Amino acid sequence: MSNRPAGMGRGMRDFMTAEEKANAPKVTKELLIRVFSWLTPYWKQFALTLFCIIISTVLSILPTVLTGKIIDEGLIGRDLNRLIFLIVLSLLVTFASNLIGVAESYLNSWIAQHITYDMRNQMFRHLQTMSQRFFTSNNQGDIVTRMTSDIDGVRSIITNTFSSILSNVITLVVALIAMYQRNWVLATIGIVIVPLFTIPTRSAGKTRWSLTREAQACNDEINGILNETLSVSGQTLVKLFCKEEEEYKKYEAANRKMIELNIRESMAGRWFRVVLSTVASVGPMLLYLVGGILMMKYNSNLTVGDITVLVSLLSRMYGPVNQLLNIEVEWIRSMALFTRIFDYFDMEPEIKNPDNPIIPSSCTGSVRFEHVKFWYESSRTILKDISFELKEGNSVAIVGPSGSGKSTMINLIPRLYDVVDGAVYFDGHDVRTLDLSWLRGQIGVVTQDTYLFNGTIRDNLLYAKPDASEADLVEACRKANILDFIEKQEEGFDTIVGNRGLKLSGGEKQRISIARILLKNPSLLIFDEATSALDSISEQKIQDAIDPLIESRTSILIAHRLSTILAADEILVVKDGEIVERGQHADLVQQGGVYTELYETQFGKAAELNPVPEGSEAGKVAGWNASYTEGEDLIEYYGDAIKD
Repeated sequence: MSNRPAGMGRGMRDFMTAEEKANAPKVTKELLIRVFSWLTPYWKQFALTLFCIIISTVLSILPTVLTGKIIDEGLIGRDLNRLIFLIVLSLLVTFASNLIGVAESYLNSWIAQHITYDMRNQMFRHLQTMSQRFFTSNNQGDIVTRMTSDIDGVRSIITNTFSSILSNVITLVVALIAMYQRNWVLATIGIVIVPLFTIPTRSAGKTRWSLTREAQACNDEINGILNETLSVSGQTLVKLFCKEEEEYKKYEAANRKMIELNIRESMAGRWFRVVLSTVASVGPMLLYLVGGILMMKYNSNLTVGDITVLVSLLSRMYGPVNQLLNIEVEWIRSMALFTRIFDYFDMEPEIKNPDNPIIPSSCTGSVRFEHVKFWYESSRTILKDISFELKEGNSVAIVGPSGSGKSTMINLIPRLYDVVDGAVYFDGHDVRTLDLSWLRGQIGVVTQDTYLFNGTIRDNLLYAKPDASEADLVEACRKANILDFIEKQEEGFDTIVGNRGLKLSGGEKQRISIARILLKNPSLLIFDEATSALDSISEQKIQDAIDPLIESRTSILIAHRLSTILAADEILVVKDGEIVERGQHADLVQQGGVYTELYETQFGKAAELNPVPEGSEAGKVAGWNASYTEGEDLIEYYGDAIKD
């Protein structure tokens, strides 16, 4: 039987980094209760798992104990029948132990998978309730990590850390009882020897852990060099600046350092095994020596089989003791993982459904802002005393310089954020009193950055109305001016759009987005910079789709291109979070204010590129003649040149 202890080579993962030590969570009674509360629904399965661990561990020790009887009663006693019986019994016990071990592993895995299933579901549901501020303030990668890696880590904790603690403790208890039943002197020597064995293990483990961390840092450096220099953009830059040799030297130096660290780590492991093997041999030899002295000098009732059993049990104790001495590290890491997950669970949703939400029986889509103030951070006010009213069936356009608060205003209507002061009314009700699902179901938003899921056109359209018929899809796409494009595709509505719709142009994505909103059939339509990033042809097609919708529904338009908002019933000019001008296009363009400046910036360039006949109505507009009353003349004359 080998004297090599179980658990050799585990030392690298048994040491914490300085950062881990500094951020180690405070393990409190409340934290432990909360951790184990996830086990409560599965306490029956957990109790059965614990029973299996106990039985399996006890049975795994029995073959070692039977070895003594095989030696004393079978071999030395020269009893063949007894020898065969003990050997068969030992094999049966080993088989039973392994069989129960399989059941224990299954139960352990079943519990762990179900707990992580519960955690993922609860975390996803919780994150769905978080406000827009949460997703704009937190790193997306960190959010995904909590949902995936951190919760996967919980599964590992349950299947490894918890079960390891139980099985190691039970192994030690059973082994010690069996040793003291044989001989208390040798058992006591074993208890003294085992902790000494852990000294070289921990020392070598620290060395290898340090080298591994250095190697990882070096590997990260190499990956960084490869990612930067072998990417398309990186290679172009390297070539244009003639840095090939310099980049090669950087890579060669990092590569050489990695080789040196790998050699050192390999040799550290080799010396570790030499020392460990030597130290591991001291215990058995000492037991043989003391056992021999007791047998020869003091006529002890010890037998050869007893000493063999004691040596085997001692070797069985090395691994559990070493793991239990290092369990603090695993425990702290486990608690840190739970703490990270609980941090997210403890975040209160900023936007909540009211206790007694109002669900109106009908909806007109009217909107009213009353003295609204808003900020993301109190140090910078975004909206200052905003007041306006949009009545049923009308349309309002919001224009202004970038960063003036236009998009923030519309985000307050479906309660992606809540006002700091004042109130936003939808259909005569404060939005904070309305049922969230009902409110958001009445509002359709088309944004500049259209998001399509990686599926078919049909999948993306049905996201708005899962029970829509083929006729519904066709009608919505016709109104959105995208039906001709879809019918030209070989797969029609089943055409794959790619991740985020990358297989489509910007204009095609926008028109599919409009069709999706039409299927939703909201009472209020909001177009947030829906055409700003498109070419003139795509813009015209989308504008052709938007214009009829504006005439038939309550609508809000946000645009940088003033040519897209001329049909609005009222134009609000926002600057630095305030409505500084309001009115219709023909009136605002003559006031010489912010709107005039925006208008002149866009259309003045068109006038320079396409001069109009002197004395014409459009020429008067281009010259800012005070008698100008019809802005449409200029739009009609300049056409796409103005829109560009």
